[in-house]
Amino acid sequence: MVCIISCAALALLAPVAFAQDSQPAELPSAPSAVREQQNRPKTPPPPPPAAPSESAPAAQTDAAPSGPAQSAAKPEANAPDAAGKNSASPAAVSTDPADVKAPATPPPPPPKQAQGPEDDDSIITVRKRVDEVNVVFTVTDRHGHYVKDLKREDFRVVDDNQPAQEIRSFRRETDLPLQVGLLVDASNSVRDRFKFEQESAIEFMNQTIRPRYDQAFVIGFDVTPEVTQDFTDNTEALSHGVRALRPGGGTAMYDALYFACRDKLKDAPQTKTVRRAIILLSDGEDNQSHVSREEAIEMAERAEVIVYTISTNVSGMKGKGDKVLERIAEATGGRAFFPFQIRDVADAFAEIQDELRSQYAISYKPTNFKADGRYRSIEIVAQNHKNLHVRARRGYYAPAQ
Repeated sequence: MVCIISCAALALLAPVAFAQDSQPAELPSAPSAVREQQNRPKTPPPPPPAAPSESAPAAQTDAAPSGPAQSAAKPEANAPDAAGKNSASPAAVSTDPADVKAPATPPPPPPKQAQGPEDDDSIITVRKRVDEVNVVFTVTDRHGHYVKDLKREDFRVVDDNQPAQEIRSFRRETDLPLQVGLLVDASNSVRDRFKFEQESAIEFMNQTIRPRYDQAFVIGFDVTPEVTQDFTDNTEALSHGVRALRPGGGTAMYDALYFACRDKLKDAPQTKTVRRAIILLSDGEDNQSHVSREEAIEMAERAEVIVYTISTNVSGMKGKGDKVLERIAEATGGRAFFPFQIRDVADAFAEIQDELRSQYAISYKPTNFKADGRYRSIEIVAQNHKNLHVRARRGYYAPAQ
């Protein structure tokens, strides 16, 4: 009996369940429909009624024009009507805080800081070039002995045939750092005494160059200059550079001197005042250079280099090359040595070493100086002292404007 009632109940419920299942199920949208749905602009909800405000129209008319990005975001708000006027009304303007932007207010100016002399427009800065010439020189007596105890008042400076306007400084220089270049003629003409000259040069370097204070380099030349040891304060390395020289070939002495002054000494880095010098060993006979003797001298003057020459001529007589060496030394404030005996070469190096530690330095302002690039002569006279000889460079080139 119970079974019959249950079956009857199931029979009555079956049509109801079938009716619910027979409703069409919701199918997933096609990809194109999904993209259309995603790309369709969302309709913003209608804005709430705008409260009456006197500032609303002013906010619209006084606001600064929006930039290109803002205009593209809401073209309908700024679209002109047929009459060319903006058709948006205050009620149509969005009041969403994210959309409504207050008129741009310029930021307050930064606080004014105290002005220094470089910021004050009322102060005029005057820059003046100081025209100052520095000269290193030596003084010897009639016997060739160095005089080392003279004072500023003992000298008179003539620049370009006019007395110097002012002597800025004067000092005895016995311990200045050195930048020395050793130029050794390695041509066939010096082969006979080459070994002895090498040993004399090595001895000079060992006695003159002080570690952590002086620096030197070695150049050998025949038809071309060759740096066998660059700037160093290591005397062992300098000795190795001298021994690496090998004689042979022609002679391009002027090229070697020009190269050493321009490429090695003229712009050599220095943190304090230094004395620049070149010791040139050669017979003075040049047959391969591209620059002239006077061009080589000019470059030495521009680099403010004193050139000491040691002749390798063993003939016992001054030749044409010796006169060239003399001219180079005198023009740059150096000295020419003619050791006709081999043993005298070492003495020449010793005298150069002594002279490098026995010099004066004077700084002065020329009269009627012009930055015209012209050559100006220098003459330093030991006044009130007879029989004293001053040796300095003959002149300099004024800077070009």
